[in-house]
Amino acid sequence: MTAAAETDGEAGEDARPSYGEGRGALLEAAVRVVARGGLRKLTYRAVAAEAGVTHGLVAHHFGSRDVLLEEALRWCVTRSIETSSLVPASGRLEDFAATLADFIAADPDVQAFQYELKLESSRRPELRRHVDALYDAYRDAVREALACFDVSQEMAEIVFAALEGLVFHQVTSGAPGRTEASVDALRRLLAAHRAQASPGTSDGTSNEPKLSCANLRSGDDEHFQRA
Repeated sequence: MTAAAETDGEAGEDARPSYGEGRGALLEAAVRVVARGGLRKLTYRAVAAEAGVTHGLVAHHFGSRDVLLEEALRWCVTRSIETSSLVPASGRLEDFAATLADFIAADPDVQAFQYELKLESSRRPELRRHVDALYDAYRDAVREALACFDVSQEMAEIVFAALEGLVFHQVTSGAPGRTEASVDALRRLLAAHRAQASPGTSDGTSNEPKLSCANLRSGDDEHFQRA
């Protein structure tokens, strides 16, 4: 697919948004197109139509379909991590991932897009490094969030797998109530794990981890605003 094949000059220059605005709109549009129709539906024309701009703008900003996919993945990482709150404002383990169901429901296309690309990467090795980078970012976010609760790295990997499964289930089947109930059960398991690891406390909730979690939440808001 070439830029020439996608550009026909149907609209004038006054229809083109500013650079930042147009680029962001196209990334969001690409995510929606893939989430709703799969990668086979991702064309310059489909993305431009979804964004409400002329289709030559896609080639202008990204140059190729593969670059568009790569940039859309990066956009998803930033959006997902910065618009969630794995570290609760209260600094309490009991509130960990408290808004996960609402976060998924607010923008399921972002999650569906990522699953589409993860599946496609099993058939297209050139996509694997981008998808791996995406999931590495999520793993790091979970590890950092749980570190302030004194949860081990091994347990953090299990928590990541559990959260990923809950996101997939809600995206594909709905039922946010199930997500909320499962997250509540996950928090109870984490509390029991911490109590076993720290037998000096009766309920596994010492003041020191809560303080460090609260400090991390206030000092790193830009990085943690999800789940």
